Amino acid sequence: MDNAAHESIFRPMKMDCDIAIIGGGLAGGTLALALAHAGFGVTLLDAAPAETHRAPDFDGRSYALALTSKRLLTNLGLWDVLGPNSQPMHRIKVTDGRVGDASVALGLEFDSAELEEGPMGHMVEDRHLRAAMLDALDAAQGIDHRTGTRVTNQSAAEHGATLTLEDGLDITAPLVIAADGRQSGTARRAGITRTGWDYPQTALVCAIAHERDHGGTAHQLFLPSGPLAILPLTGNRSSIVWSERRGLAEDINALSEEDYLTVLRPRFGDFLGEVSLAGARYSYPLNLTLADSLTAPRLALVGDAAHGVHPIAGQGLNAGLKDVATLADVLSSARRRGEDIGAPQVLDRYARWRRFDTASLGLATDLFNRLFSNDSAALRAIRDLGMQAVNAAPGLRRAFMREAAGLSGELPELMARER
Repeated sequence: MDNAAHESIFRPMKMDCDIAIIGGGLAGGTLALALAHAGFGVTLLDAAPAETHRAPDFDGRSYALALTSKRLLTNLGLWDVLGPNSQPMHRIKVTDGRVGDASVALGLEFDSAELEEGPMGHMVEDRHLRAAMLDALDAAQGIDHRTGTRVTNQSAAEHGATLTLEDGLDITAPLVIAADGRQSGTARRAGITRTGWDYPQTALVCAIAHERDHGGTAHQLFLPSGPLAILPLTGNRSSIVWSERRGLAEDINALSEEDYLTVLRPRFGDFLGEVSLAGARYSYPLNLTLADSLTAPRLALVGDAAHGVHPIAGQGLNAGLKDVATLADVLSSARRRGEDIGAPQVLDRYARWRRFDTASLGLATDLFNRLFSNDSAALRAIRDLGMQAVNAAPGLRRAFMREAAGLSGELPELMARER
């Protein structure tokens, strides 16, 4: 009992749950499932009403789930439902310009055949992922899932934290997790500041149906105004994430469907044949925002509350899911040792594990966006030579593939293998 991490093991406060999570999106919901699987009692507080997340219509949003994210979802029992609605990504092609443009040399090509573990990732539509998560939350033991519930205040004491809800009720727990997005009110109330900046870009997101088979190939096109990702979905459909200058993007998003396609078609060419919209369109302004600390007294941050990055590499959700798996690993280990799961020493293990990865991802996406989102002939020559050099070096190319698949670095247990 002389270990500093054990000092608060006897808590005089009466706790309502082991862990309270603020934010019922993909990061918060998945974390609740991971912690419940580990035997923790969790209260999940979601400000949005349940029907908001259960809308069955396809709104165009999809996610490129890395191999390690797929392992996490498999270990939580979600992949049996998601698998039939997922599209494996067998190849990734990176082009400094439009596909099919004879003046543009293909810069990089990654093929999953070079990985023993299988496809680098899978594309899953938001509507399928959210529905599977919500069904699992409903079925899980040990999760008190409260929707339409807003937190208005919080405080941390020596032995626990107290959350005050909009209806005046209090919830106490040894540990609070903030999973409430880039504008996290939980982090702000805890005094956590952020570093970041806005980009002069807006992401236009939609899905298209196309004439030709995509072959499970994802394309990342670097255009002067910003990157354009064409990501394979099930059937002859693809998800589009298209970064444009902010003013122009707003004008494009306001166009009719046919005029929207008229602007889109010349940007990625005709390699998929005739295209049409296959769902709703939406847009969001792009920025970089990193929390200056991943923890505060009795508090840890996950997902976009911890880090919001440019979608250039499609790694935002994967980074959030790695937070989930890492924090579940750290807290489970602490409990096995008899430690107070909200003690500073415990939370610092999580912060140390994730701090370098999250900062590196933010800086890398920022650098790539700045390097490629321009029409400089000199920079284009340098980046094309660099991509061709990587393409010609199997060892370096494989390292990039393992990074994209989430396989680099120390992996938490839920991501290390499928059970």
